[in-house]
Amino acid sequence: MTKNKLSVSSDNEQEQLHLKAKIILLQKELNDIEQKINDFEAVLRSHLIDELIEEQELTVLYKKVQFAKKEKRFAQKKKGKNFKEVEGLKVIAKSNTNIASEDEQKEKKRLYREAMLFVHPDKFSMHDEKIDLATEVTTKLIEIYQTGNLAELQIFHTHIFSGNAMMHFPESSDKNIIYKEDAYLQNELLKLENQLQLAKTKHTYKVLTEYENPLTFIDELKEYYQDRIFKLKKRTRKASMFDL
Repeated sequence: MTKNKLSVSSDNEQEQLHLKAKIILLQKELNDIEQKINDFEAVLRSHLIDELIEEQELTVLYKKVQFAKKEKRFAQKKKGKNFKEVEGLKVIAKSNTNIASEDEQKEKKRLYREAMLFVHPDKFSMHDEKIDLATEVTTKLIEIYQTGNLAELQIFHTHIFSGNAMMHFPESSDKNIIYKEDAYLQNELLKLENQLQLAKTKHTYKVLTEYENPLTFIDELKEYYQDRIFKLKKRTRKASMFDL
């Protein structure tokens, strides 16, 4: 009986060692693939910074337009026939105190572009849970750049690059569950296999592995963003644009 227990225990230990070895190999493969994807996407973003910034600004404006339309419809229902529709978004006049010098404007633009490239939602395409927060952060960044002063932008720029701006995600509830060792390892292995599969099906990874020259993908992306920018401009053409 004792020999049987020792045999089962030994088998379990061997199985756990086997699972741990597989997990280490899968984690290394995943890390290598994600690093290649991140490096390639960083190169893509460096060639598309103008398009990325303009697309995000127009996306934020489009959301404001949609919200304004919703508010107008609500007001129309409340006022009935006497409702008079007002075209476009209201523009808040900037006070003279916000008119910065040419040097300050250049510094604001530099900080803005640097921060936008760092937190643009496209950077987190492999992490769905971060895209919404990245959108919130870039929306706030655009608002400060357009209506705030240099000091406010410097503070928010520091906040972004400290990493604090992207650290508001709840931890997985799985941490509160106590697994048996083998069950935990099985779960980790399955999770890694899924992550690896997602990484390999990511379009930029396919470009890296299937294109003869992956950098030709830059032209495809430029065409995509130019088309999206054109459509967003059409959708927001009646809106009063902020001064940039």
